Amino acid sequence: MGYEKRLKPWIVVRLLPNLQRVVMGRFRSWSDADGHLRVLKQLLPAAKLTLVSIRSIKFDRELIS
Repeated sequence: MGYEKRLKPWIVVRLLPNLQRVVMGRFRSWSDADGHLRVLKQLLPAAKLTLVSIRSIKFDRELIS
């Protein structure tokens, strides 16, 4: 993972059909990411949006290995 991506560990993701996803934004703090997630949910009420931490993904992969 690149240095710039490690600086922004919180990602707002839009979930699409067929297990596809679109990264809507990357954020340094959880509160910034949560605020953007709330705004996006108001602007796109039918969209499936979620908040993901890169650190949690890395931890999950380490558990699987």
